[in-house]
Amino acid sequence: MRIGIALLGLALLAGACSHTKHSTGANVPGSRDTAALHRWTDSVFFAAQRSKMAGDYKKAITQFSDVLHYQPDNATAYYEISRLFGLLHNDGYALGFAKRAAGMDTTNRWFQLNLADALSTANKFDSAAFIYDRLSRLYPDNDDYLYNKGLLLSRAGDAEGALAAFDALEKRSGIVEEVVYQKQRMLLKLSRVDEAATEIQKLIDQNPTEMRYHQLLAELYDANDRTDDAKKAYEYILTRDPNDTHALIALATYARKAGDYNTYLVYLRRAFASPDFSIDEKVAYVYPYLQMSTVDTSKLREALGLTDLIVEAHPNEAKAYALRGDIYSQLDSLDAALNDYKASLARDSSRYTVWYQAMWIYSRENDNEGLLRTSNSVTRLFPHEFMGFYFNGMANYLLQHYPETITALKKAVDVGADKKMLANIYSLMGDTYHNLQNDNLSDSSYELALALQPNDPLVLNNYSYYLSVRNVQLEKAERMSRESLELEPESPNYMDTYAWILFRMGRFADAKTWMEKALTFPSSQDSPGMLEHYGDILFNLKDAAKAVEYWQKARDKGGDSTTLVRKITEKRYIPDPAPAP
Repeated sequence: MRIGIALLGLALLAGACSHTKHSTGANVPGSRDTAALHRWTDSVFFAAQRSKMAGDYKKAITQFSDVLHYQPDNATAYYEISRLFGLLHNDGYALGFAKRAAGMDTTNRWFQLNLADALSTANKFDSAAFIYDRLSRLYPDNDDYLYNKGLLLSRAGDAEGALAAFDALEKRSGIVEEVVYQKQRMLLKLSRVDEAATEIQKLIDQNPTEMRYHQLLAELYDANDRTDDAKKAYEYILTRDPNDTHALIALATYARKAGDYNTYLVYLRRAFASPDFSIDEKVAYVYPYLQMSTVDTSKLREALGLTDLIVEAHPNEAKAYALRGDIYSQLDSLDAALNDYKASLARDSSRYTVWYQAMWIYSRENDNEGLLRTSNSVTRLFPHEFMGFYFNGMANYLLQHYPETITALKKAVDVGADKKMLANIYSLMGDTYHNLQNDNLSDSSYELALALQPNDPLVLNNYSYYLSVRNVQLEKAERMSRESLELEPESPNYMDTYAWILFRMGRFADAKTWMEKALTFPSSQDSPGMLEHYGDILFNLKDAAKAVEYWQKARDKGGDSTTLVRKITEKRYIPDPAPAP
């Protein structure tokens, strides 16, 4: 066996040094001058140590190799080369030279430890454990050797052997937390849950006021589906610390699984009212409720109660208000949501998502001034977010600030948006250029929008409508309007547009059919524009009396154009472009 090891060591040495020269070969004394040769190898050995300390590991390996060339029984040189190869992450050579050093001097603990490390690095955990076993016998006062034996046997998958090592260590050193922890790990691997719990109980008996041990016992039971035992452990923890959030959350979870929602909420509210339960943990707990909204809105109301507690416990945390705002938004309580988003932004204005939610609510509630004011802030704070510019353009458009609309929308295009949003931007630009009476840019904007989204019913409707208002390209307008209706056949607005285009084309009977379809929708009965359109169609179908009746209905619903008043007064149709949709 020793011959085999020696041959292995020499083979490795030859391979490792095959591309190196002797570092000081020119100064080697004659082989007959033993004393001089010994002095020379000593000097090379110390030169190698200096190279190692300087971080020149490859040079140090070459120098130690020179030593071995003349002193092949120098175990320390093998040891040093092994460590150097380890530092260079050449694990195969490191292991080979470690074996050579340890085989040459079995009593040198450092050589043995180095071999154990090399074996462990090579994932030969059982072999490494064998070395630590031998060291633990040679040096019984060193507990680390027995402990490392247990760890390595555990990594080798030998839970029984590891447990025996930790048992032996405990008999030698008494009850130590880390050893007990390792023992319970091995027992759990062996599915011996009761014995694992007994190990933790030993720590509790030794130090009953240390709550970490009680937590560990509760978690052990919980992880192994011993719910009743886990509940008892957590309930005991609450007798010592009524605000222990981990125990409160665990007991709340058990109550929810058992269907006891009253108890669940009691425990949960106690946990959420505690500032010791971090804001991030609370947000992480509540956030999944937002995904439940399509299943049961009662869950959202439950979450809302929890967010109230978060706000009470963390009144200066922006994310507390943002989370509650999200819950209110999901419940469609937009005013309450907006108030919370404002409160969040007052505490932290750096979160774009909260600004976006605020803009979205302003747009939903048609608060154009609020949308303009908020989007102005967003475009300043987040110049690389295109939605800020889009909302800003929308607000300006609705406030009839058309030049400002174009400026904002052009910036939105420059910042960059996805295909659908870019189509929306060009569509709104088309609407705006129409109001600025720039027909060429209006048409080209709509064409760009349709190139991106050829089946967008809103773009098709608006483009076709404005062509009919100008009384140009009516065939194209009719085709696009018909396509919008094929895409959204239940839209009264699109029916109104189609009827208006047919009217402009002189197809009054067809226009009447589509206008009557539009007026079957209750919302259409409150639209002065649609009612006036129907009156126009009726008059051109020679039903003047009914036409005047519908013009008057349009007037009663808020229509106040001079042309409408004249139609009623003069009882005749007066051509006039319809108002924008």
